Parts: sequence; C-alpha cells; structure tokens
Amino acid sequence: MADTADYAATFALVDTDGDGLICAQELASLMRNLGDQTTDEQATEVVRAMDSDGDERISLEEFASYMSRNQN
Repeated sequence: MADTADYAATFALVDTDGDGLICAQELASLMRNLGDQTTDEQATEVVRAMDSDGDERISLEEFASYMSRNQN
C-alpha cells in the first residue's frame, strides 16, 4: 500500500469540498482551471480508473495507490 502522506497535499487540492473524496466534477473543475479542456466524460473515466471500490469517487488511499503504481 502506498504511503498516503506522499499524496495528501495533491489530493487536497482536488478535493475542493473537503469531504475526503474526489468526484468527477471536482477533477474536471481542477483540470479546466489549469487550462485543460477535460470533459465531464473524461473526468468520469479517470475516476473509474482510480476507483477500486466502485463508489464513483476516489479516496486518498485509492489516489495514493494509483499514483504510486503509475510513477515513472
């Protein structure tokens, strides 16, 4: 299991409502604020790729696990 502390600050930037979970809307909003043309459908697909428990949201643990697996 990845160390969540390594990813907590980045996770908090995306979790704009502070509920401890990232939804597709939060992800899409961040990407658009960064100048990316991410669609809601693309954000939903990203969430699905990271969501291991099927609740359609990303927890810090899921985020850290995904990020640690996909580092170059």
